Amino acid sequence: MGHDVIVDKYARLYEQPYQLAQLGNDVLGVCLSYRNCSIKDETHATEKGSLRWIGLSAGTYRLSILSHAVNLLKIAREFKPDIIVGISDCLHVILGQWIAQKINCIYAADLYDDYETFGLAKIPFVKTLYRRALSKAKVISCVSQPLSIYIKNNFAKNALVLALPSTINQSIFYPRNKNDMRADFNLPLNVPIIGTAGGLSKEKGIDTVYKAFTEIITQMPNAICVFAGPLDAKCLPPKHERIMYLGKLTHERVADFFCSLDVGIVYLKDTKYGQRSFPQKAYEMAACKIPVVAAGVGDVTEIFSDAYNELYIADNADSLTRVIFKQLESPHTPNVTIENWSDLAKKMLSAYTLAQKNAYHSEGNPI
Repeated sequence: MGHDVIVDKYARLYEQPYQLAQLGNDVLGVCLSYRNCSIKDETHATEKGSLRWIGLSAGTYRLSILSHAVNLLKIAREFKPDIIVGISDCLHVILGQWIAQKINCIYAADLYDDYETFGLAKIPFVKTLYRRALSKAKVISCVSQPLSIYIKNNFAKNALVLALPSTINQSIFYPRNKNDMRADFNLPLNVPIIGTAGGLSKEKGIDTVYKAFTEIITQMPNAICVFAGPLDAKCLPPKHERIMYLGKLTHERVADFFCSLDVGIVYLKDTKYGQRSFPQKAYEMAACKIPVVAAGVGDVTEIFSDAYNELYIADNADSLTRVIFKQLESPHTPNVTIENWSDLAKKMLSAYTLAQKNAYHSEGNPI
């Protein structure tokens, strides 16, 4: 994601443990960096409960990955959890279930994306082990309704499966003065500006955005197209003085950037990944109260509407260009109800509590 979960306190992977601690639970989060970095062990302040983070490093040449399972098992035995939650990717879903079985506790999984589409799933046997781990989970929380249906129907018929979309920090994402934000980024004040931010990869549909940018600046000579985030070396942006790249921005600066726009773009491809994912920037842009156009894929169609020219045909640059022009002509600010992280954590905790009750009522076997 381009962020350090512990240092940046970033999004779902940080907020869910934090909010569970805020509800009075003792929570331990263990992260593995696939890069060589410093090891962390720190306690974060909470009003109730406790939250401890351990950050492990893959080390030089990623050799520490070979001992990762042993380290996790040792940490789990010392902490003695009631529930282990596997998150972040296939590897940690697999390891989480293995450790839960080893120490005889309840296992749950949280899927902030369809992990089968990640690179790790291409390693032989990983996908099979991942699906097996999901089949043994008592609770599985998924980022979208389509993903929850897919998981429930295929791998988790006996689990409690929740659709819990990632939400946002509304103390960061809120409306600002557009001209102030443009001045902050050295952007012109009195011209149409269209933009987006996120993982700028072809797999997520940025190529369609780039094509639309080229068409927009051709048809509208005073328009500016702006974007930010990590580039995809296999899908580089077009070069033009009115197509501007701002580099990688911090979470807070992304909010500032969105508030500088006349129209924000939520891009997705019409693939299994796109259909089962939930782009967090949909909520981020909506919270910033800017006009939005979004690919009509998956749960996005439940948030935005054709009636207000908010949806475009995924993978179709002409469709994207048309709805952008319509939004510029007749801007519509989306009216979206956004749950906070605390509300989502309460739903998750209710599911975990129910799983505990069911486990201790079933033949004395809590697995």
